Amino acid sequence: MPLISLDHVSYTYPAPPGGQALSPAVEGVSLCVDEGEFVAILGANGSGKSTLAKLTNGILLPDSGAVTVADFSTADEAHINHIRQAVGLVFQNPDNQIVATIVEEDAAFGPENLGIEPAEIRARVEWALRTVGLWELREREPHRLSGGQKQRLAIAGILAMRPRCIVLDEPTAMLDPQGRREVLDTLEKLRTQFGMAVVLITHYMHEAVAAQRVIVMEHGHVTLEGTPREVFAQPEAVRRAGLRLPQSAALSLQLREKVPDFPLCLTATECAQALHSARKKHAEAFCTQPQNPEESPAAPMDAVLETQGLTHRYTQNSKDFVDALRALDLQVHRGECLGIIGHTGSGKSTLIQHFNALLAPTEGVVLLDGHDINENKKTRRAARFAAGLCFQYPESQLFAETVREDIAFGPQNLGLSAEEVRTRVETAAARVGLDAALLGKSPFELSGGEKRRAALAGVMAMEPKVLILDEPAAGLDPKGKQDLRQTLRGFRAETGCTIVLVSHSMDEIAALCARVLVLSHGEKVLLADVDSVFTQREKLHALGLELPEIAEICALLRQTDWVIPQGIYTPEGFVGRMCPNAGGV
Repeated sequence: MPLISLDHVSYTYPAPPGGQALSPAVEGVSLCVDEGEFVAILGANGSGKSTLAKLTNGILLPDSGAVTVADFSTADEAHINHIRQAVGLVFQNPDNQIVATIVEEDAAFGPENLGIEPAEIRARVEWALRTVGLWELREREPHRLSGGQKQRLAIAGILAMRPRCIVLDEPTAMLDPQGRREVLDTLEKLRTQFGMAVVLITHYMHEAVAAQRVIVMEHGHVTLEGTPREVFAQPEAVRRAGLRLPQSAALSLQLREKVPDFPLCLTATECAQALHSARKKHAEAFCTQPQNPEESPAAPMDAVLETQGLTHRYTQNSKDFVDALRALDLQVHRGECLGIIGHTGSGKSTLIQHFNALLAPTEGVVLLDGHDINENKKTRRAARFAAGLCFQYPESQLFAETVREDIAFGPQNLGLSAEEVRTRVETAAARVGLDAALLGKSPFELSGGEKRRAALAGVMAMEPKVLILDEPAAGLDPKGKQDLRQTLRGFRAETGCTIVLVSHSMDEIAALCARVLVLSHGEKVLLADVDSVFTQREKLHALGLELPEIAEICALLRQTDWVIPQGIYTPEGFVGRMCPNAGGV
């Protein structure tokens, strides 16, 4: 008997007042989750994944069909506590689930609401916090935890209720690589040591590779289902769903066109091993001494933004201080795209908030076009228009009654004419792919991806000299991420704008940036061109970071006798450089 069973389930959200009826978010879905099973659910934004998650534990009730959890119908209100104790739901943003001021108290919140005896609550809280590795931090305030630690606390709060299944909706979207590994390791421990079922909703294809079963949703329907190998062996069906293959799978399928019988690979290690074996059998298919392309001499660059000795000190209480940035010297070249990477808490967000005077230095200066932006009130105001900042959570900067008014806010404050404001709003909306029909809606009616586009359009509409983006692709599906990359490339080409990009996605950094700044504990560890940074695999791993997946494959091959040039970050780049003449050997 399955733990969770959905039988021809449909659900449609209520239409907004005066609005048109909405299409079903989930329609005719039938699936089950067994005890101890690890299921990954994939799909584009708006495919129905989050709605499905809320149906599994009775947060939403189906319009038709039936949802059964541990033999109880979610429609049976008398058993709703049993259902929610059996199936715990963890949301994307842990801040939405953390309610207490102390870690230990937060983990106890769920069991307390179930009416469990105090002694049993204490035992459960200790078990849950030890399971996720937070027991030593039990007396810490949640706001002092890193992103990965916060997400593990949200998981602990669910574990303390002793569920039989944990459902996680994009739990790693906002985390650095180390934080993602921490969460995934915790989930594997829950499944293998405690027999807990895991349902993971994710846009990271490599996370789905670890599942026993993958379910792909499209427009509210289940369109693909099977093991990861079965699903990713169907590239066209995956792409039709608005998704992308894991990079290793995409590379192995391209190599199959050049090298007979090349296997489908799902991880970097598996792909490197298969390449090593294939070269022994088909040496003629591979270049033995591939050349790096000739590089043009770099043009001299002047600095549009500069920090000199930048230090920022946060006060934790009346006695304790933390240096989020320490004596940081940095030049951002005019017209470049600079990537900033680092573990959670490394100082990335603190740094970029100095670029437009949202934060003032404790020590040091920030220069924009050679002028101190903190000289006076007038220079700070000018900096906020010249350096536009798009925050990690787009809803934090949306506030107007309509999307049009929200995008228009910046241009209006520049003192532009009504006609120029209208033109800028429409141009910015078109640039980010925001449908004109959405401009009259409330920004809070938009989907997560649409909110992100609206927030970005509001900054672009000011046509800043410097566009600063803090995790702009977090929470976007693979197609949304690709669209965003094209948007940023186009905006930079059209306007000559400088872009500063903070991201936890190494693939994103490799695709967009020429130089990369690596921060750790508020200090500059590396500042170099992207190829030089991604050659330092061991140093990045020690900092809790990783290489782009194709670069990781190349690094593993270089540890043997392969000669592979730098700068290969895509499946097409690998095949083009390493197998340029193989035509199906």
